Parts: sequence; C-alpha cells; structure tokens
Amino acid sequence: MRDSKIKIIASGGLVGILAAILVKLGNPANMGVCVACFFRDITGALGLHRASVVQYIRPEIPGFILGAFIMAKIKGEFKSRGGSAPILRFILAFFLMIGALVFLGCPLRMILRLANGDLNAIVGLLGYIVGIWIGTQFLKKGFTLGRSVKQPEIGGYTMPVFAIILIILLLSAPSFILFSEKGPGSMHAPVFISLGIGLLIGAVLQRTRLCTAGGIRDVILIRDFHLLSGLIGIFLFALLGNLIFNYNAFQIGFANQPIAHNDFVWNFLGMTLTGLCAVLLGGCPLRQTILAGEGDQDAAITILGLMAGAAFAHNFSLAASPKGVPYNGKIAVIIGLIIVVIIGFSKVLDFVRKENKGGVQIEA
Repeated sequence: MRDSKIKIIASGGLVGILAAILVKLGNPANMGVCVACFFRDITGALGLHRASVVQYIRPEIPGFILGAFIMAKIKGEFKSRGGSAPILRFILAFFLMIGALVFLGCPLRMILRLANGDLNAIVGLLGYIVGIWIGTQFLKKGFTLGRSVKQPEIGGYTMPVFAIILIILLLSAPSFILFSEKGPGSMHAPVFISLGIGLLIGAVLQRTRLCTAGGIRDVILIRDFHLLSGLIGIFLFALLGNLIFNYNAFQIGFANQPIAHNDFVWNFLGMTLTGLCAVLLGGCPLRQTILAGEGDQDAAITILGLMAGAAFAHNFSLAASPKGVPYNGKIAVIIGLIIVVIIGFSKVLDFVRKENKGGVQIEA
C-alpha cells in the first residue's frame, strides 16, 4: 500500500512539474495542461468554432491518447468496449464543457491555477466538490449509465487514429486548419516537446488511473484517499515548478490572474456543473482522454461531447473571458444543472423500478 501511495503521488507530481515546464516553454500562464481548453483549441483549429484567439491543435491531447494506447498495448489492457448510454454520455460531456468554459478551465487547470496563486480556483474547487457530492448522492441511490460491453476490435482504435490524424494536420498545417495569431491559442510550447510530454503523461496515467473527480468521489463515498493523494501531488509539484520556472508570473490573489475572471458565483456554479457531470460520467476530462486511448468507446463518445460543447460555447457566446461570464453562459449553466439533475433522477427511478419489479417477482 505504501508503494502504491508513493506511485500515485509521484504520477501527480509528474503532471504538476511538467505542466509548469510547459508554461515556461510557451504554453499560456496557469494553463500548462488544461484538457477542456486544449480540446476547445483543437475544436477551433478544425473550424468548428470561429473564436480566432483559441484555435490550435494542442499536441498534448494526441500525446495523452497515444501514450495511454501504447502503455495499454504493452500491458495487455487495450480492450474495445462501449455501449453504455452513449446519448446520455454525449449530453453530460456537452454540459461538462459548458461548465468548464464558464469557469475557464477543466478540473486539472483548476489545481494548476491554485498552484500559481489564483485564489479564484478555491471558489471553483468548492463548487467542484459540491457537484461531486451531489453526484455521489445519485450513485448511492443506484445511478448508473449501464455496463460497457465488448465491441468490435476496430472501434477501439477510433481515438488513437484520430490522435494520429491530429498530429499529421498539426505538422502539415493545411490551409483549412486554423491557427490563432494572438491570444491563448497562439501561445504554445515547441510541438515535439509538447507531444513528448503528452506521451509520457498518457503512459503514466494509464498505469495509475489518476482522476480529479475520482479522487474526491472516493473520499466522499468510501473514505479512500488514494487518488486524492495524486491530486495533492499535482498541486505541490506544480507549486514547486512555478516557483522554480515561472517565479516572475507567480502572484497570489483574485484579481489580474491570467485567463481567469473573479465572478465568484459563476466560478462556483460552473465547476459545480463540471463536477456533477464528471461523477455521472465516471471520470474527469483527463481520465476520459486516457480511457479513450485504451479502447473505451464510451470515453470516445465523451470526447465528442466535449468538443461539441466547446463549439457550441464559442459559437453562441457562452464561454467566459477575463472580462467575465456572458449572460448566455449563465443561462447555459443553469439549464445544464437542471438537465443533468433530471438525468440523475431519471436513472435512479429506473433503478428503483427494476428493484421493485424484481422484488415482486421473488415474492410471487
């Protein structure tokens, strides 16, 4: 158990220190790694939204997928599986992305923002915990999206092939791929370094199963602090890395934080929606990306939902900016919370009906 605890902390520490290094090498401040933001940038680069400041094929994402794919193949853990409520997964992922873009970051970036002194991330963290707590209440009542089952082998290669296509498009830069000339999308570390770091993180997290939502969920449900130890590792090593590599950009406070806003209510509610969706999906965006590399087609559907959410958010002015949260974004978060809670209750009612039906059959 001690060795296991060391490994999970070390894997989190690796993510934290590499995120700080990516910022040093050119990634946006407080955004060494942000799975939601990176998928948003990729969505823009593919022309699915036209926000010109967030368009770039982030090589870290295909790195995560291929790193997990290679490690799963080596360890004999690559399995083509899926079929667990794909439409509901798509909807949950869609609203997860809406919540993340209102907060301006995925749960991983929330930790990295805090490690660079952004106190708005504390508000987001509280919202994330509340969302996860709500989700665990559904889990306790029997919520499930159903079991994944074995699928044709070729389906498991969908996301690894997509990752390779993204790398080819990034390197060849055809005219139909869009690249930001200013803003966060124009800020990036060297391509092959980013790809290499992505491959390393993907391989390591495939082995340790680190998940931001899972870490908090396990503490609430079963008082298991194993995965939470990895999240602490991310924070501590990102903090150390920022103090070493990015000291001039390190600042503690709420105001003037890079690519962030200090609207407390919507930071809180955005991450509440994100946490709730992540628990019902069975993993945060980072974990879903790793699962997709292992052949999990449910995770692949989740990624498509994330990208659809990113496209919708920027095409219809839902995403926040350092200026604050637009009216459309606030409405979208409220609608998202209502829809996701309805999904939660509906699945719980399905479970109760099946239990009652089974009880009647047994009595007869």
